[in-house]
Amino acid sequence: MPRRTKIIATLGPATDAPDMLEKIIHAGVDVVRLNFSHGTIENHQQRLTAVRQRAQALGRHVAVMADLQGPKIRIEKFQTGSIQLAEGDAFILDATCPSDAGTQARVGLTYKQLPRDVNTNDTLLLDDGRIVLSVDKVEQAQIFCHVIVGGTLSNNKGINRLGGGLSAETLTHKDRTDLAAAAKMGIDYLAISFPRSAENIHEARRLLQATGSQANIIAKIERAEAVTNHEEIIRAADGIMVARGDLGVEIGDAALPAVQKMLIKKTRDLNKIVITATQMMESMIENPIPTRAEVSDVANAVFDGTDAVMLSAETASGKYPDKAVTAMDRVCREAEKQPVTRLSDHRLALHFGRIDEAIAMATMYTANHLDVKAIVSLTESGSTPLWMSRISSGIPIYAFSRHLDTCQKVTLYRGVYPVHLDLATFDTIEVNHAVLNTLKSTGAVSNGDLVIITKGDLKGIAGGTNLMKVVCVGEEKSMI
Repeated sequence: MPRRTKIIATLGPATDAPDMLEKIIHAGVDVVRLNFSHGTIENHQQRLTAVRQRAQALGRHVAVMADLQGPKIRIEKFQTGSIQLAEGDAFILDATCPSDAGTQARVGLTYKQLPRDVNTNDTLLLDDGRIVLSVDKVEQAQIFCHVIVGGTLSNNKGINRLGGGLSAETLTHKDRTDLAAAAKMGIDYLAISFPRSAENIHEARRLLQATGSQANIIAKIERAEAVTNHEEIIRAADGIMVARGDLGVEIGDAALPAVQKMLIKKTRDLNKIVITATQMMESMIENPIPTRAEVSDVANAVFDGTDAVMLSAETASGKYPDKAVTAMDRVCREAEKQPVTRLSDHRLALHFGRIDEAIAMATMYTANHLDVKAIVSLTESGSTPLWMSRISSGIPIYAFSRHLDTCQKVTLYRGVYPVHLDLATFDTIEVNHAVLNTLKSTGAVSNGDLVIITKGDLKGIAGGTNLMKVVCVGEEKSMI
């Protein structure tokens, strides 16, 4: 059986090494991530081109996701590169301090409006929560603090406010420039960092559509406000990423596991895509095998129904990018053997407003209660296989489409596998034969297997799926 949970790998210097890109694709990468927080537009273009070329050579569909930096709020630089803070020390975050003039007493801010967003007794977390400051008072452009948790503080570390509430604009000038560049490159997905509301997603979509791009939008849930507004954000986006780094800092690490489970379930209930990300196999940046805790973390995300699990620095800058992908693949496959990954009560009590959605749900109910070997969706936009993939099942869903961009997008859907084939010129019986012959050639099905095929009466019309047919491999020519 093919792996149902998809793997996203972040590209970087480590994957630029000779043959490494081919190794990670061969190891099972379904989507690659271009992190626009690092590198240049030229770097990202070169990597995207290389991915398209290597995937085609290997006969694979690999989607490309551009991840915008967003309004990362950071301290500026220290004169000595870093300082050591001890519990009880006084420290000032100073918006007027020159960018490279930080001292033991104070440091500058990239976000000059931060003093307006904080109040006395607020808790500020620096460097992903490794340094904790309590705000004593705010005077004009200066935030006077004392250290709750100390340690080494170095240049350009991020700042979060416990509980959220920072007002920095979601789409910065850099993001808008990067969005236009990413759209021009032909990306399949665009990830929006630090959204607070649905309007942030709507704005990004308007900008994306203005370029002519049809890329799907992934909202990264990493602010406390995004958790509060999670349903409206999920509805506005095509999917979400549970970005556990900044999110864990803002809501507190102890609250994170329950929020992750809630977000995965809610996103699937709303027929959207969900990605689980951040520190999934962090130890593999330096080590060739993951920790047992990391294995359990990945497996639990699979049990909960995540569409994809993501590798960040493990592949972008780690020592063992291909081994990290291989380990992720191994853990996902083993987790998918458990019965819990095939149980679903998704939308059983709800009314369906669309015929194609009803067909998708009927298909999965039939497949899960009949000895069906495979499901085939003849699709223009990818909507029908997306709906099918919301129902937990061990039966593979093959999305046949004449559109390459649809094939790329469905690589992110759990349990869905793209097949690029133009069936528009075939009649009804020829379509069945062509589809099954293609699957037989790959070993996915054999004579005598039952397969469900969904399609529309009107060929080439998005949203037109209105037929579900159960066929027996080897007998399709005799079926009307």
